[in-house]
Amino acid sequence: MSYSIQLYTLRNAIQEDLPGTIRKVAEIGFTQVEPYNFVATAKELGAALKENGLTAPSGHAPLLSQDQDEIFAAAKDLGISTVIDPFIPADRWQTAEDIQATAAGLNAAAKKGAEYGIRVGYHNHAWELESSIEGRTALEFFADLLDPELVLEVDTYWVAVGGQDPVDILAKLGDRVKLIHIKDGPLNTDTKAQLPAGRGKVPVLDVIAAATSLEVGVVEFDDYAGDIFEGIAESLAYLNNNDASATAAEGARA
Repeated sequence: MSYSIQLYTLRNAIQEDLPGTIRKVAEIGFTQVEPYNFVATAKELGAALKENGLTAPSGHAPLLSQDQDEIFAAAKDLGISTVIDPFIPADRWQTAEDIQATAAGLNAAAKKGAEYGIRVGYHNHAWELESSIEGRTALEFFADLLDPELVLEVDTYWVAVGGQDPVDILAKLGDRVKLIHIKDGPLNTDTKAQLPAGRGKVPVLDVIAAATSLEVGVVEFDDYAGDIFEGIAESLAYLNNNDASATAAEGARA
């Protein structure tokens, strides 16, 4: 399992200076990024990633509302192997019929993605957990409608804001969860109040341990009241330090 940074976290800096922002990300110690809106920025982003030795294993794109061929072609150019739809609005998670339609749309997108050698996934917010369908969260109901090759990127913060225990939800979703968003804070909708990993109410290390088929843990802030580069650096240091502690503990037991 490796760590990445969702570049939406740095959207303001990217708007001002994309190459400089990517350089800072590399200097902080990230080796991977998760781009958003990458069709529009593909050429400049690709050059910046290459220059700084960064890879982009996953990326966000609105697969159900924009040109899929354009998205998958840009993803392939950037070396993105998993394209994740990041947002289906709350009103589409209230009935079984609407959720079935979304699942069908993503299943179709996955078939097209496969032609490019690209996997498709979905990323949740809070409303997929707040809504209940047939006695389960809408996210669980949705997961069971997806073709086997589709994956989930569980935003563990929004799971908790949605009133569910992220450790429990990760256990229920099982091997389909290949990526998670790692963020922390007071578990409310005030995004400015979000905090570096380990400083809020999310049991970050328990969450990571619960995602048993995890490939990438993606650091993200939806917003932040402090210096965002300091925030992501603190999150990465916390994760790396705890990885080192866990490795040392395993060595001591061996």
